[in-house]
Amino acid sequence: MNNRYINWFGIFRLGLVQTSLGAVVVLTTSTVNRIMVVELALPALLPGLLVGLHYAIQITRPRMGYGSDAGGRRTPWIIGGMFVLALGGFLAAYSTSLIPGNAALGIAVAVVGFVLVGLGVGAAGTSLLVLLAKSVAPRFRGAAASSVWVMMLLGFIVTAVVAGKQLDPFSFERLIMVTGGVSVIAFIVTCLAVLGVESSVKLAVENVESANVLKNKKEAEADVAKAGFRASMQAVWSEPDSRRFSAFVFVSMLAYSAQDLILEPFAGSVFGMTPGESTQLAGTHHGGVLSGMLLVALLTSVIGGKYFGSLRRWTITGCLASAVAILALAVGGQIGQAFPLQATVFSLGLANGVFAVAAIGSMMDLVGRGAKQREGVRMGMWGAAQAIAFGLGGIAATSAIDISRALLDNIPLSYSLVFGVQAVLFIWAARLAFGVYQPATAEETGHFSPGCIVLGDN
Repeated sequence: MNNRYINWFGIFRLGLVQTSLGAVVVLTTSTVNRIMVVELALPALLPGLLVGLHYAIQITRPRMGYGSDAGGRRTPWIIGGMFVLALGGFLAAYSTSLIPGNAALGIAVAVVGFVLVGLGVGAAGTSLLVLLAKSVAPRFRGAAASSVWVMMLLGFIVTAVVAGKQLDPFSFERLIMVTGGVSVIAFIVTCLAVLGVESSVKLAVENVESANVLKNKKEAEADVAKAGFRASMQAVWSEPDSRRFSAFVFVSMLAYSAQDLILEPFAGSVFGMTPGESTQLAGTHHGGVLSGMLLVALLTSVIGGKYFGSLRRWTITGCLASAVAILALAVGGQIGQAFPLQATVFSLGLANGVFAVAAIGSMMDLVGRGAKQREGVRMGMWGAAQAIAFGLGGIAATSAIDISRALLDNIPLSYSLVFGVQAVLFIWAARLAFGVYQPATAEETGHFSPGCIVLGDN
């Protein structure tokens, strides 16, 4: 590997930041959610709106990306974002102890907490992806994307298991202590994980680039800071690839997120699964997602080449396979108990994992194209599109189920119709992915390795 890029240990270190992000987020969006609904007997709409708020606030991602572009450094934004995220997670947990005595105050603190969670995820997540994109050799970006997302999922799993044990027997004091402990650990791990990474990569790049190139980069950073956020955003939005990729991210993530809140209810309502069985079914889906991610990582980094190394091909394949799998679920709802639900859900997860990690790898490759020194704005725009799609996807899917059930009085048919719309979205996303990329020269991408992944190949 070229010495201007980090090695696998460096990728693992940056992946620990994703693990830390996942650890705090899972306690906020899952555990605090459950406490509000079950222990506090609040309407499920309240935590639903709070989770939606943490997605909505991430529309600020482009502005945060601009800040890291203008300053020329990502590490302060990662550390600062993790601090804000940790504080938000703690406040969200603390708010639950206030609600029994003063509901208005507790809810107000919860709103502040979830806003901080959204801001923290946006700041740290956006800058982390830019740093990863600039630090990893082109050929290994698919594998790197797989690795850091697997580590984020591990953060979900490990935190859920370990923190879950520490929360019993439940009390609000225990919740605050456990959440505070996880938040502090996540912040410390993040600081240690990013320590020296950016400076070492920058030094390696400076050693292989000419004085004129370095001078142009510094001038570009100064120009970005002088131009301001609005001009930087307009410059990025004027790029056809950036606009098209934003559309692809929004449509694909809308389709992907739509299934999150309806898969388990579908299994219970149509196939008669118990809560435990439907939870295991969700685990089957997550297992498929991990398998798909690892498959893309293996084939792109080990085999590579024109076909197996093309992230665009994997993105399109994953979207189309997701459409086929979700259509199979739509048909399965009409068949009933004889339908192979477990295998189909695993296939859906596999396809989801393939497209998701290929899209993330593509995002890392594409972020360096277009207007120079605006990688943060570009990544922020795509992150905002993803967050908005995630927020809308769950609301749209659950609302569609409720409306179609009321109109049709046929539960299996209601789910089949919603799954059908989701399949159309996946097909639309595949079409958008096909038209997103144009072939890039080595000069445009800044990559001169013969193993470079060219997203525009056919």
